[in-house]
Parts: sequence; C-alpha cells; structure tokens
Amino acid sequence: MEHDETGCQAPPEGPILCINNCGFFGSAATMNMCSKCHKDMLMKQEQTKLAAASLGNIEGGSSSQMNEHTAVASVDIPLNMVVEPKILSGQLSSGTTDSGEVLESKPKDGPNRCTTCKKRVGLTGFNCRCGNIYCGMHRYSDKHNCPFDYRTAARDAIAKANPLIKAEKLDKI
Repeated sequence: MEHDETGCQAPPEGPILCINNCGFFGSAATMNMCSKCHKDMLMKQEQTKLAAASLGNIEGGSSSQMNEHTAVASVDIPLNMVVEPKILSGQLSSGTTDSGEVLESKPKDGPNRCTTCKKRVGLTGFNCRCGNIYCGMHRYSDKHNCPFDYRTAARDAIAKANPLIKAEKLDKI
C-alpha cells in the first residue's frame, strides 16, 4: 500500500522477454525489447525518416528545406574534370588516344619475386639500393652482382657531412 501512496509502481515479478521473440530479455526503457532489437528498430526508423525527407526534397524540388537528420551534400564537378573510361578502339598502340592525350600505364603488380632466382618473396623481400627486390639468399650486394656503387655513395655522404673549412688568409703586419 505504501507504493500506491507514493506513486511508485512495484517492479514486475519476473524478467520480461523481448517482444520480438529473439530469446533475450527486454526492459521497459527499451519498450520491452532487448538492446539489439531496440537499436535495430531505431536504425530502421531513422532510415525511413531519411528516405522520406530525401524523397520529399526530390519531389518538391526544394533543397533549402532540409530536415535536420538529412546529411545530403551536393557536389558540382566541372565537365572537364569528369574522367570517362577509354575504349580500346580509341587508344593508339603508343599509349596515346585519338585526341592526343597521353595515358599513364601502371606496371602490373604481380607477386614480388627475387630478381636473381625468381623465388616468390612476398612481404619478406629485401629492397636493394639498385632498385630490385631480392630473397634472403641474394640480399647482399656481392650475391647478386649489384651495380650500385657503395664506395662513391659513402664518399659523397662523408664529404657532405664534413665540409672542408678553410680560414681566409690573414694579411701579415
């Protein structure tokens, strides 16, 4: 009787199952649904509101009256910026099109292979300073006849790091 006088209601006798019969327990805060079903219901309601608002904007032809839930952005792209796929008949064999545009051909990205033994190296390949990829066996410069000149590169690095300092000549008194 004390609950009736204060306006509080007694808690339900047992747990309430979700009204969607998913097997989980619901609560009164989520309209007797489990949290997953409640989130799904809210998402469906929001999507229908967005669809109705965007459909209303399209039919009405007015983009100034946007709903606060809609996040529609229009992007104006100039016609000269639009890139259309080229058809093989429009391309010449030299990599240019009939209109004179030069097409950039990207080299085929196949599996990484050792330049010497052609073994597949994948992510474990070693990049050499000569620009090639090698396996663990051929990663050293003496194992793959590397054309890169390490000696002159080291001399240039030392010369750049240690510039020659000369004092100006002093006039004798």
